[in-house]
Amino acid sequence: MSLRLQNVIKRFGDFTAVDHLTLEIPEGEMFGFLGANGAGKTTTFRMILGLLDPTEGEITWNGEPIDYASSHLIGYLPEERGLYPKLKVKEQLIYLGRLRGLGKPAIIKEMEHWLERFKVPDYANKRVEELSKGNQQKIQFIASVIHKPKLLILDEPFSGLDPVNVEQLKEAVIDLKNAGTTIVFSSHRMEHVEELCEHLCIMHRGKPVVHGTLKEIKRSFGKKNVVIHADFPLNDLHEFPGVVKAKTTAEGIHLQIENEEISQRILSHIAGKGFIRKFALEEPSLNDIFIEKVGASYE
Repeated sequence: MSLRLQNVIKRFGDFTAVDHLTLEIPEGEMFGFLGANGAGKTTTFRMILGLLDPTEGEITWNGEPIDYASSHLIGYLPEERGLYPKLKVKEQLIYLGRLRGLGKPAIIKEMEHWLERFKVPDYANKRVEELSKGNQQKIQFIASVIHKPKLLILDEPFSGLDPVNVEQLKEAVIDLKNAGTTIVFSSHRMEHVEELCEHLCIMHRGKPVVHGTLKEIKRSFGKKNVVIHADFPLNDLHEFPGVVKAKTTAEGIHLQIENEEISQRILSHIAGKGFIRKFALEEPSLNDIFIEKVGASYE
């Protein structure tokens, strides 16, 4: 059951929000969408969900268009959280679960499982407005998975969460993937996509600028990073042939180099000058790739 977007375009008047997007998201995979605000991620999600119609192109899941008949198989966590502040958590989840066709006993069973898992079993009878932003987000997440969807779309699921809650939510997402759910999520945070996703797409002004598996993307980028911590100055490496970028840090230097060969020349150059605590050749980070392709740092 793969999700396929074929040459999808979405225009609002003269503005093109999504421009010739072609993607296939394999079943049971975790797929990451990256891009600055306004890159077209949320518009793409709304088209996948059938909330917006594409101007051109088609979106299919398992070869069929997504409509009301398949919507109970999909979960969605919107970026703008939308819970009813005055309702108790339990009432809220029963209402939303019923919309998904679940009976009350099934909803309560799932709700108790998730509240226990997020270490907030006593929240069932609290009003949504009494909860912190992070805990409201957990409830919103539960609402998006209570019906055990086959496809889960998460729009900025980790934004505004503290590190402990991020870890809890990440573990939940990984478990759902391992249980066979296809997960598509957008994030501002490179490291989350890098850690969780096998496939990803970087969007810029509605166009996919990078698309593929994380491994392939890093390999095709070519450039590598070298991290050196040493007890002697390394400033001369800024001008070393083959060094694209250099940043001095408290412990040493962080270099971006054209290819692996350069790292060996650098090592030969500094060997014997003093004590080298660390010399590591690393894959480029997604952040490096993003800056190169989109021309902007990303946080």
